[in-house]
Amino acid sequence: MSGTPISSIRNLGPAVESACKRAGIEDAETLRALGADETYRRLLAHGTKPHFIGFYVLHMALQGRPWNDARGKEKEELRARFDALVAEGKSDAPLAGIEAILDEIGVIDPLRRPRE
Repeated sequence: MSGTPISSIRNLGPAVESACKRAGIEDAETLRALGADETYRRLLAHGTKPHFIGFYVLHMALQGRPWNDARGKEKEELRARFDALVAEGKSDAPLAGIEAILDEIGVIDPLRRPRE
């Protein structure tokens, strides 16, 4: 018997559901048990490109809130948590392939650019 679809959670659609399944998160119950931070950590580890809005929406969805509900200090704290999760997944390995070429010509990967 399968659990409740992830897409049944407010603001989480088929794309999030598909990404969660790639990360081994099969249903809404598992996602809720893991929480937003651990779910996002697993999404990143399974190929989801980091994007603050996706992280933010996941948090709001698990709280049953509108996707754009956080403001001020709460949003700043979410941004700090997002940055920490993204930093966990980075490696100090040298750039390779197209990333190395883009870096050589001066195009900087936004995830490697220091925040101001």
